[in-house]
Amino acid sequence: MLNIINRTRYSDLKPFFPLIEEYYLKTLKTLELEDNYVVSLIICGPLSIRKINREYRNIDRETDVISFALLDGDETVEYEDEIELGDIFINRDRVFSQAEEYGHSVQREFVFLFVHGLLHLLGYDHMEAEDEKKMFALQKKIVGDLK
Repeated sequence: MLNIINRTRYSDLKPFFPLIEEYYLKTLKTLELEDNYVVSLIICGPLSIRKINREYRNIDRETDVISFALLDGDETVEYEDEIELGDIFINRDRVFSQAEEYGHSVQREFVFLFVHGLLHLLGYDHMEAEDEKKMFALQKKIVGDLK
């Protein structure tokens, strides 16, 4: 289950929520996982994400996406038939500015950032070169040629 938390002022991303749901399921299918996860997607602004980045990562700057896994490693929190993964925060302003910067659509950038955050919640990382290669190949496979 995907919970999308969005303030009214970020309503310009709302038309893309069904696409985010689609890519949530596509990611799980690609990884051969069941659809029994709970993930929260929070759309926020640059000041909020900078504050989160500063408080939790000791990095005092704005970023595009931050994921917070509920638990690390192989631990899980299960509620009946669902497994709580955690939260993905996406900076609304970066969705638009990076889409323009990279020369692709807003929907593609939004989906890309979401999939990136979701892969982090599922245990993927890009701190080491080999891990980065694996994670980025998965992102490319999932997002594909979305325009």
